[in-house]
Parts: sequence; structure tokens; C-alpha cells
Amino acid sequence: MEKGKLIEFRLQGERRLAVVERPEGKKDWIVVDQDGHSHKIRPQRVDYIVPGQDYKPQDIGPLWQEADQYLDPSSLEVAWELLVEDGGSITPAELANILFSEQSPVFCYVAHVLLSQDKLYFKQKGDAYEPRTVAQVEEIKHQKAVEHQREAERLGFLSRLDQALQMARGSANQEAGMAKLAIAWQESDRPRLDALERFVLLPETMNRPAQELLEALGEYQTPESAFKLLVELGLWSPHENIFLRRSSYPRNFSVKVSDLAHSLLHALPPDPDPDRLDLTHLKVYTIDDESTAEIDDGLSVEMLGEDEYRLWIHIADPSRLVMPNDELDLEARKRSTSLYLPTGMIPMFPTELATGPMSLIQGQQCPALSFGVVISEAGEVVDYQIAASWIKPTYRLTYDDVDEMLQLRIQAEPEIPILAQAANQRYQWRKSQGAISIKMPEAVIKVNADEEIYIQLLEGSISRQLVAEMMIMAGEIAGRYCQDHHLPIPFRGQPQPELPPEEELMLLPAGPVRFCAVRRCMPRSEVSTTPSRHASLGLNTYSQVTSPIRRYTDLLTHFQIKAHLRGESLPFSMDQIQQILYSVMLSSQEATSVERQSNRYWSLEYLRRNADQLWQGLMLRWLREDENLGLLLLEELGLELPHRFDRPISPGDRLVVQVSQADPHRDEIRFREITSAVIA
Repeated sequence: MEKGKLIEFRLQGERRLAVVERPEGKKDWIVVDQDGHSHKIRPQRVDYIVPGQDYKPQDIGPLWQEADQYLDPSSLEVAWELLVEDGGSITPAELANILFSEQSPVFCYVAHVLLSQDKLYFKQKGDAYEPRTVAQVEEIKHQKAVEHQREAERLGFLSRLDQALQMARGSANQEAGMAKLAIAWQESDRPRLDALERFVLLPETMNRPAQELLEALGEYQTPESAFKLLVELGLWSPHENIFLRRSSYPRNFSVKVSDLAHSLLHALPPDPDPDRLDLTHLKVYTIDDESTAEIDDGLSVEMLGEDEYRLWIHIADPSRLVMPNDELDLEARKRSTSLYLPTGMIPMFPTELATGPMSLIQGQQCPALSFGVVISEAGEVVDYQIAASWIKPTYRLTYDDVDEMLQLRIQAEPEIPILAQAANQRYQWRKSQGAISIKMPEAVIKVNADEEIYIQLLEGSISRQLVAEMMIMAGEIAGRYCQDHHLPIPFRGQPQPELPPEEELMLLPAGPVRFCAVRRCMPRSEVSTTPSRHASLGLNTYSQVTSPIRRYTDLLTHFQIKAHLRGESLPFSMDQIQQILYSVMLSSQEATSVERQSNRYWSLEYLRRNADQLWQGLMLRWLREDENLGLLLLEELGLELPHRFDRPISPGDRLVVQVSQADPHRDEIRFREITSAVIA
């Protein structure tokens, strides 16, 4: 550092030329820039010393103006091509000689600026610069091209986003989802839209892309804002099923599975059971709700004598089309169950198969796995058989149809009263074996395409008990058969509960309050390859087998039983069954959680929409008595919801309530009690 030297240093990151004026203390120097401003710097801050001396601050402007004419970064490529083969280093003065054939102060400074700001061809090493290799330059060019493309994609996305929001917000009469129809989103937009979705679905995790996007739009950086944006863009519904999106349950079938399903509709594979028992002469009743599309069970009565008969429970046989470990089997295993949501069903198998050749369709010859059983007058199974069969469903009935037929005593269908009588005998027998019956109100929530909500309270009926008892009996027979022949299948059991003393239960009001107290004591059912007693059913062995189209564990049992009936090796060993059950049960539990949360959401939405309605409530039990928090049953709807009581109350007390606050997205509901004076 000498007086009169022209140096370059950085001031707040910008290049600044200044002339050295004098030392300041032992380590600092005073320099003056072209505007006459003094700066105190240390030598370490000097980036470059321009050749020459005795400069004045007024020389800086002309030198910079002259240098600016030659600052062409592309000229570095020529020098790099000359030097890259040798690999030696170069100084600014040497570069000036190559580019301009002279080493004047101006050209030396130009060379310094070009080299110091270059990020492509040269890298600094001390006071000199080394040319990068050809491979390094190509890689840097590639990275820059990628960054340029990313920036172009980002700007394009923001432009499309702005256009979509203007369309959505531009008209009060704009229909929801118009932005989705009008904007052609690019493939490169998907990661950014996915980031918004993940921010909603996983709010506890850091999501900088989504937060930066919301910040750019001037929105709060919250999951609620991201949800609102996705709805505005028409990508999500205002009632998007967050629980389903958070789960691993597939909402659609892969192209491969769909193509396989389509091919099976046109060309059925060979039947693995060519010697099916022909039961097409029997009258077969299928009994379901009117909306049921997957018909997986039917009932028959075969008369053996004047007062003797054999009951037949026919179960749909999807294993006619599905082979163990094929694509359809693996897909069903991954799903574990059909998913029943208020907005509709997501099937375990492709719909065209589940409601087509897999179902028991009225008037068509259908493959089935049939359970023939003879029971005693007491309702105990005294003889049974299992066979792969052919059946031809005669009637497709609803529960209401069967109840009406029983009430009117239709003479042309004597099988229906026989089935009802047998079901009652079975129920009484199971009770004698310790079965525990809990009859709580049950609500079915449906949401149509216009998002209108309907809540139906299922009433107990003879027809529903009839079907339930027949299905339980088929499960008992399947369990007994597999236990007797040592077949590894998913057995279901339930430990014996520790119920309150009878005198304590009798102090509670009969009906839902007493049943609720018993329900609290019931342990979870268990699935195992080892048979065990099922306490609430009153059975020593039991396996679900009646819904193979919509429950994978039932299909698994079908595979094992049918192979044994054919005298073949079992498709799955004990270890394999255990491994399959581990993953299937996890998936099934997740599906059950999605169903429960979805029903909860739409029940709260129904109450929110009917906030002016008065509801009859029944206090079931305390949740936290010290906080006055109890469980309230809305009797007209069959919904159980928490409520904080503001007066002394006991289980069994009735009250009238009205919604004071409901937010389905936050899973919040509040009621206020309406007094008789207000009602009057």
C-alpha cells in the first residue's frame, strides 16, 4: 500500500475503486473514491492494485468508463480455449496481453474484472487464475441450464397460478373448479402443487416450498391457507377428504390392474374348481341394502323331509378369477378391504369385477363357496358341509322386503320364515353359550354428488338379525373346518370381558346407557393363526369368511379352504399367513380409521348446516366427570358426541340441545342446552 496507488475493494458487496491517500495508525489506510468520500480499510480488504501510480480520485471515472467498453465476458472463452490444454495459471496482466495485446492499466483492470467475476472458465488460486477442465466447464454449463429452466418453470407456474386465481376470484358467479378446467397445468407444476398438498396433510413437518409460495402470494404461511388455495384453484373440494389423502390407501387402480380386470371380463380363465356342486335348483335369496353393489352372500333352504331342512349360506367366490399371489390378489392384499365412505365406496377389487362376475347376480349362474348346515331345535350345528358350487340367485331383496314378507306371511316363499326361525334359534343358542349382545343406535351417513348429507338411523329388524346370524354361522363352520383339518387361516377371537356386576348394571337405565356401560368393558377382537374363543359371539372358534369381495382376510380363508377341498397343497403356509396378516391388519386398521374420521367429519358438517335444529339428547356416560365432560347421544341421528354439561346430570338423563359451534375441519363441536321454557 503506497500513496497514489489505485486499488479495488468491496463496499457492501459492490466493487469500489479508490486512491490510497495515507496510513491511519499501524494497520489501516485512508483511501478516497471518485466521489471524494474517504474510507478506512485494511490491506486485507484490497482485491486488486491497478498498475501505475500517482493516481488522483478524479482519474477513477475516466478509467472506469474506458474499461467498461471492454467488459465482454464472452471474450474469456477465447482465452480459456487457448489455455485449457496447457492447464497453467494466468494473471490479469497476462490475460490483458492475450485479449488486447498490451498490458495498460485499463486493460489489466478489465482482465481482473473479467476473471474475478467469472464463474465458468477460470477459478482463482492466489493472485492468479487456473482454467477449469473441459468436463468441469460442461458440468457448470449444465447446472446453469438446469437453474435457468427451473427459474423459467417457476415464473411460468406463478403466471398460471395468478391466472387461475384471477379466474376464480373474478366473478361472484364463477363456479367452483372452473380454474381447474381452464388452466393447463404443466408437468413441472406438479411438485409445487404437491408441496401445497403435503403442507396441509403433514402440517407438523417443515415445508419451505409451500411456505415460500404462500409468502409470494401474500398469504399466511399456514396449512389452512394452503387448503384454501387448493380449493380456490379447483384442485380440491371444500370438503376434501384429508383423512383419505393422509392414508396410504390407493384411491385408484393402476393401469396394469385395470387392464387385467378388463381382459377378465372378456375371457375368463380356467376354473380351478371344475367339479363344482350344482345347487342351481335351489331358490337363492340375496338380502342387502338397496344401495349395495357388491352382492357377496345368498341364502337357501333345502328341504330334507317334512320337518327337516338344510340351510345353505352361499358366499361369492372371487377366487374363481383371482389366483394366490397374482396381480389382483396382491392389489387386494395391499388394500385389505373395500373402503366405505359417506361420499361413496372405494372397492378392494376393480368395480367392473366386484359388481360383475365376482358378485351373486340375480338370474345368472354364479360360482360360490357354499356352506350347508343342519341345526338342532336348540340352534346348535349338528352337521355341515362346504363345497365349491354353482348357484343361480332367484331374488335380490332388501331388508325392508324381507321384513314385509315376514309380516304379511307370504305363502309363496316359505323359505323366508324358515330362515327367520333358524336365525332366532341360532341367536338363542349363542346367548346360552355366553354371547353378549350390544344394541346401540347405528347411523349411516351418505353424501350425494351435490354434497347433500343424509343420516339414516338403522333400526333393529328381523331381516338384519336373520342375515347376521347366517353369516356368523358360516364363520363358525369355516373356523371349525379349518381347526379340525389344521389349516392356517385368520381366526378371530375375543378375550372374555370383565363385566360390571349384574346388580350394578341394573341400576343403569335399560337401553343405550346400559349397553354403553357393557361396551366399555369389551376387549378388542384379535386375529391369529391359532383358533380361540370369541367371547361376544359365544363361539369357541370363528373366522370371517362371508365377504371375500370386500375383505382380504375372508379371501385368504377361501384360498386355503378351497385348496384343501380339492386335495391340493395349501397356497400359504403358517409363516406366510402370519406375514400377510401383519401387513393386512395394519392396512385394515388404517382403513377403519379413515372411515371413522370421514363419518365424523360429515356428521359435524351435517350438524353445522342444521345449527338451528333442536336435538333430543341422552347422557350416556361420563368421559371426565371432574371436568363435567360426558358422552351425549343424539337419539334421532344415532350420533355419539362429547358435551360439557353446565349443570348436575346423570347417565340416562335426557335433554334438548342445539349446536352453538361446529367446525368439521378442526373436528370441533359445541352444544348449548335448551330449557323447556325456551322451547315453549
